[in-house]
Amino acid sequence: MENGETQVWLDVALACNYISKEEFISLDNQCEEISKLINYMINNSTKFS
Repeated sequence: MENGETQVWLDVALACNYISKEEFISLDNQCEEISKLINYMINNSTKFS
């Protein structure tokens, strides 16, 4: 959930012109990758415990 919240704040930062479109895209892509990794870890928890 925190990753989703981070993506919402990225949307806000872009809308308020605190970050550029390029920064937004880069950070949003990183959030997507983190989501994939977290989901993988959740779905394969025995590998990480």
